[in-house]
Amino acid sequence: MSAHRLWLATPLDAATMAELHRPAFDDAWPEEAFASLLTREEVFAILGATASDRVAQGLVLMRAVAEEAEVLTICVANEARRDGLGQSLLIEACKIARARGADHLFLEVADTNLPATRLYHKLGFKTVGRRAAYYRQADNAADALVMRRELEPVRPEET
Repeated sequence: MSAHRLWLATPLDAATMAELHRPAFDDAWPEEAFASLLTREEVFAILGATASDRVAQGLVLMRAVAEEAEVLTICVANEARRDGLGQSLLIEACKIARARGADHLFLEVADTNLPATRLYHKLGFKTVGRRAAYYRQADNAADALVMRRELEPVRPEET
């Protein structure tokens, strides 16, 4: 796994986030959606790139409220996949959600997205539910797997 640069996004990064999101999802979110979400206190996003790249190649958008956190969306550009950027983004997102008081993290993923499902299992997510025909994909629909991961308590040296 190569080294990654990670940084917190601001509403000024909304265009970059929309650009990353567009090729990853059939129902990609527009710039305005990212900008609006990032003005909310409970929402945060992390952008990431390889250590040598100046342009964001991945993002994770999260919401953390009380004891629960949720991945709203995550994506990595095609050319940056398979080098661990998605894993780095999720690990950092878990740390931030935990520091904000979340005890567990939820996400949803299409059951047909095997690379993502493998990554989530590797990071300790367990499938806790299924939503039939939740994602529309071209000519068919895919079920959403609802996954959950417990977040370890923050140790004093991490704050």
